[in-house]
Amino acid sequence: MRTELAFSTDDLARTRFAVSPMWEVVTSLRVLAHRAVPALHRPWAAQVRRAAEATGPAVRRLAALVPAAGHLPDFLTPVPVGAAPALAEELAVIAATPPDRVRADLGILAAERGGRLPAVLEPLHRDPAGGLPLLVADIEAYWEFALQPHWARIRALLDADVLHRARQAAGRGSAQVLDDLHETVRWDGGALRLEQRHCAVQRLDAGAGLVLVPSVFAWPRVLTRTLPPDPPQLAYPARGVATLWESGPVADPAEALAAVLGRSRARLLAELDTPASTTELARRTGLSTAGTSQHLTALRAAGLTSAQRAGHAVLHARTAVADALLAADADGRATDAAGRAG
Repeated sequence: MRTELAFSTDDLARTRFAVSPMWEVVTSLRVLAHRAVPALHRPWAAQVRRAAEATGPAVRRLAALVPAAGHLPDFLTPVPVGAAPALAEELAVIAATPPDRVRADLGILAAERGGRLPAVLEPLHRDPAGGLPLLVADIEAYWEFALQPHWARIRALLDADVLHRARQAAGRGSAQVLDDLHETVRWDGGALRLEQRHCAVQRLDAGAGLVLVPSVFAWPRVLTRTLPPDPPQLAYPARGVATLWESGPVADPAEALAAVLGRSRARLLAELDTPASTTELARRTGLSTAGTSQHLTALRAAGLTSAQRAGHAVLHARTAVADALLAADADGRATDAAGRAG
């Protein structure tokens, strides 16, 4: 199935990025709902499922609200206010959801299940105003054991994705950013084409602009929310998500550069395919945080990396000069290998 979101010049001008805790709550619940969890998230899922056994009804209610497939209740993913709202801010919006909106979403869930709503959701349908505080408490409990312990790592990856896209927009324009979000998303003149979707997305009179939300748990899909009068939201897999749960030292892919820069600095450059914080780079490479900071200072002074604040973190990124050095190193090793083979 293919659908389109038509864009005006005003829409493009209002397109923005946001990091949303509630999108991670919803998409992570969907991951847990699958019997076969993607290999990428299995270590996390195994840990969370053990913790969930102690929460009883809370997780059962959330699991009923976010099934493995089908409709995702729109009221659970309100439009992020600002670039990075706190979970408490988004929960306050959810708690104030009009009863008709809650019942409309639950009605869609019931229709997808043969007209019957799961019993654990019936109290919320009967009395949304009375049930929303309990739902907020359920989400807070889930967040505490499922996402809060990993949020610093998740947030760093999401911030790095936004920084990368911002640099891409500055160098190549907004159209290139939209065209590079995901293999099923294509920018075509005045429209954003979304292919291989399981449900239609209609723009109708949805609000102006577009909110792009990088997500760890949306992988490998793109998810959308189009609920007038709000601007459409598009949650897409963040860059580097395959490295999220990795730990320990990594192999050194920059052998020739190591002879010039030193093995540690060459390794750090190789790790910066996506921007990352000092702490994250130290975790990935096995270097100390202090040592990583010292090496990054030297690389920045040499014009090989840049640093930019994103929220509470400082993210480091490779410069074009460093990209060229790594590309030359890769080409040289490929040529050497070809010569030996010949």
